[in-house]
Amino acid sequence: MEISDIDIHELLPQQEPFVMVGCLTHFDRELAVTRTPVSDTNIFVENGCMTVYGITENIAQTCAASIGYYNKYILKKSIRMGLIGAIRHLEFLRLPHVGEVLETSVVTVDEVFDMTLVTATVKAGNDLIARCEMKIALSDPLPLTGN
Repeated sequence: MEISDIDIHELLPQQEPFVMVGCLTHFDRELAVTRTPVSDTNIFVENGCMTVYGITENIAQTCAASIGYYNKYILKKSIRMGLIGAIRHLEFLRLPHVGEVLETSVVTVDEVFDMTLVTATVKAGNDLIARCEMKIALSDPLPLTGN
């Protein structure tokens, strides 16, 4: 099975309508990448563009998809919820339009106990949309479900 064939709902604690990533396309312990089409049905799309809130949540959920994949498919454990601990150097270069596809990459810089520091970039095609550093704090594992 290709990693992009995994239903993103299996990797995230969030559920509709608050899912801000389409699919996980790459995972290793240093890098995770998601692909997300910008849709006019997204709750964070206004006036034909995804808002800064949607882009920020897309970055956080790319981290969550990475954590979910690692816990479920590598450790064979329950999904752990991540909470945004801090965001630094958040920069938006432009807002993506409906119909564009976002590619979000998070690079793990450091992991200490249950805190992870990542750098993130969001692109639409060759255009850099946003970038930041984000700290994610992991909670206790969520109870197993039927997924």
